[in-house]
Amino acid sequence: MAAAPARARADYDYLIKLLLIGDSGVGKSCLLLRFSDDSFTTSFITTIGIDFKIRTIELDGKRIKLQIWDTAGQERFRTITTAYYRGAMGILLVYDVTDESSFNNIRNWMRNIEQHAADNVNKILVGNKADMDESKRAVPTAKGQALADEYGIKFFETSAKTNFNVEQVFFSIARDIKQRLVETDSKAEPQTIKITKPDPAKGSTAAPEKSACCST
Repeated sequence: MAAAPARARADYDYLIKLLLIGDSGVGKSCLLLRFSDDSFTTSFITTIGIDFKIRTIELDGKRIKLQIWDTAGQERFRTITTAYYRGAMGILLVYDVTDESSFNNIRNWMRNIEQHAADNVNKILVGNKADMDESKRAVPTAKGQALADEYGIKFFETSAKTNFNVEQVFFSIARDIKQRLVETDSKAEPQTIKITKPDPAKGSTAAPEKSACCST
């Protein structure tokens, strides 16, 4: 009987908090709705402050619980949303491929990240509304890729309407964060062993290592 509650508590291996940022109207809420509920709406409702959805995915044999925060893009809500940068493990910077100003503002959003988010936060650049007619496109794919390369981050073009690349974006950043967490855990473990090992004299190989960093 005791096994059931244990399973209920361990319904995921990693909890990953993601943040969607970008100008108002670029389709952040639509991307989130498509990924979390697999639905799309053409009616535009401005996000007031902040909203979030949860979806659990399977990734490399691990269950990853994604808590995805959707922020308001308007200036008057910026002070509300900046508090959420600190808890974010990954940030999706979203622009509209038919709106050049939303693309140009990515640099401002990047500065916000540098000011408010953790140094090791994972970032990904997303050019949304890629389903739109090429005659309406204002930001070429190559330009988006060039900006992503400049910042050293991954780049995807998406369409919340047609579900183009939506899963791929969220899975990609989730995989990178999981890998970072795994590496952090594996680095932390040897240090714990080193701290607990100095007393016993059984590890002859450990002694020189210890003296190297703590020589008297």
